[in-house]
Amino acid sequence: MKYTEDHEWLRAEGDEIVVGITRHASEQLGDVVFIELPEEGREVEAGEEIVVIESVKAASDITAPISGTITAVNSALADAPGGVNDDALAAWFFRIKPADGVSLDGFMDEAAYNELIG
Repeated sequence: MKYTEDHEWLRAEGDEIVVGITRHASEQLGDVVFIELPEEGREVEAGEEIVVIESVKAASDITAPISGTITAVNSALADAPGGVNDDALAAWFFRIKPADGVSLDGFMDEAAYNELIG
């Protein structure tokens, strides 16, 4: 797994990347009450806001960590957003097929992410 400074986790599965938020992020948000996911087939650019997540504490946007095409979304999260709080690593948001030439090499490994969050 790889991690972003925005507290997203990335896991390569075949030619796709599965994306979710870290346990640290879910703890900071508190109880998640609403998640708006992107549409399948949507082409996105790295840094583009594509998920809206609302909790009892705050609302925030999740950005695409890489450029590519959204191939699947976890519609179960839209129906039961609290799944993010139950198990952040199992509660993926979307799958993305990276644009040509995109890799995960520039993202943090677990040790670097743990250092970031202290």
